[in-house]
Amino acid sequence: MARDHGPQIKDDALFEALVAQGNSTEKAARIANAKARGSLSHNSVHLEDRTKPALLEQARRIGIAGRSRMTKAELVAAIRDHG
Repeated sequence: MARDHGPQIKDDALFEALVAQGNSTEKAARIANAKARGSLSHNSVHLEDRTKPALLEQARRIGIAGRSRMTKAELVAAIRDHG
């Protein structure tokens, strides 16, 4: 049984599984909470299928430094590694 992580984590079991997979606690909390409230969608476009301008915009929003000099593949990797 999953440990109770308090009211800030809405799906304790998923949170623990994500952390065990190597995700940061911040990222695991975002995913677990989104799934619990029903807003986690797997219908989104894969990062590789997005345009470079769309990737640059997402990188800007999450604060990735050096993004303007990155290739599309580097942007995908940086976005995935963030968090």
